[in-house]
Amino acid sequence: MVDMTIDCSLTIVGSINADITATTARLPAAGETIGGGRLSRSPGGKGANQAAAAARLGARTRMIGAVGADAEGQAMLQALRRAGVDVSDIAEVDAETGTALIIVDAAGENQIAVCEGANALVGLDGVEFAKSEAVLTQLEISMDLITELADRVPGFLAVNAAPAQPLPAEVVDRADLLIVNETEYSLLPQLQDAKLVAVTYGARGSALVARGTQIAFAEAVPAIPVSTVGAGDAFCAALTIGLRSGLGPEAALQAANAVGSAAVEDISAQPEFDRFETYLPGRERPGRLESDEPE
Repeated sequence: MVDMTIDCSLTIVGSINADITATTARLPAAGETIGGGRLSRSPGGKGANQAAAAARLGARTRMIGAVGADAEGQAMLQALRRAGVDVSDIAEVDAETGTALIIVDAAGENQIAVCEGANALVGLDGVEFAKSEAVLTQLEISMDLITELADRVPGFLAVNAAPAQPLPAEVVDRADLLIVNETEYSLLPQLQDAKLVAVTYGARGSALVARGTQIAFAEAVPAIPVSTVGAGDAFCAALTIGLRSGLGPEAALQAANAVGSAAVEDISAQPEFDRFETYLPGRERPGRLESDEPE
């Protein structure tokens, strides 16, 4: 059994969305209308999901992002504060808060359309980064901002290269960790030369690949899926925390898989978690916790 206490400062730079989710028996085909859905509204956005997960897992977490001057923006900020995230670097801008329209089927699979809104205006003016902190970002913000992070961040930089799109060479060269799923990995051949890449394979597990060579693999933790929305984000937060806290590659993957597995058993994109240490290899898996809903 792995025994440790995490000590990690993590800054998330990324998107904040209000999620509008319809849960249906199956996903519609193109041009098809499906009835009998159940509607819910909740906080989301890949950046906010990762920040909420990191804070609930026990990392000192702040977020850099943007919301609109609207009720949805206030609700998203409230949800992040409730999770324990420092929101002092989240700007309120002259645009609507980002919104994601999500359909989830009975197996937990999803279709998502995103309206970026305020996320298009995320900036780094006045923001400082310490060498001791890790920074995690995703591709729901502008690529110019990702490139700026690659130039400005003095410490550990992790990039969740999703949604999949070509990355500037300077970002691939600079990133200490790139995180993708199996499909994204196949669409981005440039990642073969990256320092370290985490590849998720859904129900099969995940791997760490260094300069094109697999150095670790961990099987997935069995789960009863309710929704896969947010599971990859929880995995990203947990893996970054694990590696930055000194876990070896395989143990870090095992812990991240356990966190991702817990996430798929919750309909929320920002579920509750126990502390990171609870998900370490050899620990009894915690039971599912009910998620907070935004007020």
